[in-house]
Amino acid sequence: MQLSEQEVVRREKLGKLRELGINPYPADLFPLDSNSKEIKENFAEDKQVVIAGRLMAINIQGKASFAQLQDSEGRIQLYFNRDEICTGEDKTLYNDVFKKLLDLGDFIGVEGELFTTKVGEKTVKVKSFKLLSKALKPLPMPKVKDGVTYDAFTDPEMRYRQRYADLVVNPHVKEVFVKRTKLFTAMRNFFNDSGYFEVETPILQPIAGGASARPFMTHHNALDVPLYMRIANELYLKRLIVGGFDGVYEFSKNFRNEGMDRTHNPEFTAMEIYVAYKDYNWMMDFTEKLLEHCAIAVNGTSEATFGEHKIDFKAPYARVTMADSIKHFTGFDINGKSETELFEAAKEMGIEVDATMGKGKLIDEMFGEKCEGNYIQPTFITDYPKEMSPLCKEHRDNPELTERFELMVCGKEIANAYSELNDPIDQRERFEAQLKLAERGDDEATEFIDDDFLRALEYGMPPTSGLGIGMDRLIMYLTNNPSIQEVLFFPQMRPEKKASAVELSEDEKAVLAIIEKSGKIDLNNLKIQSSLSNKKWDKTIKGLTKNKLAKVEKTEEGLFVELV
Repeated sequence: MQLSEQEVVRREKLGKLRELGINPYPADLFPLDSNSKEIKENFAEDKQVVIAGRLMAINIQGKASFAQLQDSEGRIQLYFNRDEICTGEDKTLYNDVFKKLLDLGDFIGVEGELFTTKVGEKTVKVKSFKLLSKALKPLPMPKVKDGVTYDAFTDPEMRYRQRYADLVVNPHVKEVFVKRTKLFTAMRNFFNDSGYFEVETPILQPIAGGASARPFMTHHNALDVPLYMRIANELYLKRLIVGGFDGVYEFSKNFRNEGMDRTHNPEFTAMEIYVAYKDYNWMMDFTEKLLEHCAIAVNGTSEATFGEHKIDFKAPYARVTMADSIKHFTGFDINGKSETELFEAAKEMGIEVDATMGKGKLIDEMFGEKCEGNYIQPTFITDYPKEMSPLCKEHRDNPELTERFELMVCGKEIANAYSELNDPIDQRERFEAQLKLAERGDDEATEFIDDDFLRALEYGMPPTSGLGIGMDRLIMYLTNNPSIQEVLFFPQMRPEKKASAVELSEDEKAVLAIIEKSGKIDLNNLKIQSSLSNKKWDKTIKGLTKNKLAKVEKTEEGLFVELV
């Protein structure tokens, strides 16, 4: 492992701490009794406090110094006075440990008393401190000068790969995840107060069912059978309704082996709820109240800003049928049209189509391309064609449609709901129609018939309405984040790229040639052989070590340089 110059220095400090008898990673608990937020909210002069956190700034000023301590609630200023900390003759703890061996990023515990500085800063006067954890890698700390921030840690790929560093140096990121937890808590409380029961269902399933999506596949060695990672939990939750529960819900991790973009991650969190003796009209009313409740719980208001849009989750929401939406935005009436007519109409609209698409897929493409993006405020799109909804009950007034709605916000779907199909004969016919689509090449169509689920329906399932909500997308809207990666702690990423070939300066090439010839060479000897000025030497050796072409190692005989 090639270490940077700073990492080498920090490891040297680690050794010096141990030589002083200081364990840089102590095992015993630290008895903190406060945090930065509590100190500021309940501030009292001379109050005794015990706090802990990470050093984020150090300002050495001789016998007295200031520092910034960051904990889970924010930052607080610390004041270090040599004679307060070292009351005897031995000043090692201040002169050596604090001034020379601590670094930004180190965790320390502090006992002290509160006071206010002359400029009005609430501060902890340190009476004693203890190193709790030594940081061996420097944080990607932004620099601030005259109110201008330089070198901010803003590169998205680096931030997502190193979320731990992102949360430390960009504390505002934490607020997104605090709100995410508030959303889950608010939704869970709403369901519990309504009398519904939280459950868990399998992630590894023998049949990938409950949605149209390409699954991840694995193999169970002991059973010697293929298994699929869950794409949806719908069919298992309905089995529980068959079993006698009146209302069940689950926050589930789902996995779909499909594309990644700003609104899709292959691993995502969904909420699904199923309530017996209800229909999709009741579920629309329920969903409006649920989302209004959640928005207020997360942000204190039903309104939220997303990009250039201000959206309001206050009930009620507009309701538009899919046929009316397509007719409004394209002039084409899908009612009563054959597959051939839909295919030709989609082509005339400039929509990319192919022979694998059935009626449902064609209509879905029309709506997605021409209509979906127009719905900014929460809007229910209702009454989907039967071909698009293999698990949904036939519409009571039109046998070509189903009793289904999707909730659109800012041009994207965040919720999907049905009057659930509970006729086992009709359900089997829908599954068989899906198989035919799969045989035509539709890779999102269901490839299997879930005979166990059909058996469950044959025992009888009461009239039921179900709702699914994409939790990741919903929190995007509530926190004004246009990318799903911003609301996931650890989003899926492509493998890190290896460093590309480095273009060397003539000085770097010459020094590298000396190292290659010598194998391992004394640093001072290398400098002499290079015949470079001090300025050029510094630039050259730093360039070689930074690009991990050469490394400097400290030994008992001195500093030596060798190839990486």
